[in-house]
Amino acid sequence: MSHKQHQYPVQVAWTGNHGSGTKTYQSYGREHEVRIPGKPVIAGSSDAVFRGDNAKHNPEELLVAALSGCHMLWYLHLAADAGVVVIDYVDDAVGTLQELGKDGRFTEAVLRPRVTISADSDPDLAARVHDDAHHACFIANSVNFPVRCEPRIVIESV
Repeated sequence: MSHKQHQYPVQVAWTGNHGSGTKTYQSYGREHEVRIPGKPVIAGSSDAVFRGDNAKHNPEELLVAALSGCHMLWYLHLAADAGVVVIDYVDDAVGTLQELGKDGRFTEAVLRPRVTISADSDPDLAARVHDDAHHACFIANSVNFPVRCEPRIVIESV
């Protein structure tokens, strides 16, 4: 078995200095930019409950999006390999963060993909492929909290 290593350069730059830096907890903004070479900048902030801008993406949302996106990409790959024709895929994922005083951690993430398959695809096989996708997902394999998948398989109307 060959081992491959991949690196993902990302620059996160704080843009929330409103003139006095971090002189006080209230004096600075949580705005930042996520910069990845050759890609659009992602405007970030903390969640509004942590004095952030709710109109911008926050790290917690991006973590859940990474889990969902990784699962979806593996699912599409493995479904194609298995002969399951996916017509549409939408995941309403949610992550749960538990605050413990000044500390906190994710306690779980639940993926709820709604997968529409062609009428001639096997819905039982389509459901089973989710388990294989979960075990293959690089992001789910990297976190220290449970990631559950509650798929819903819909057969395309003809």
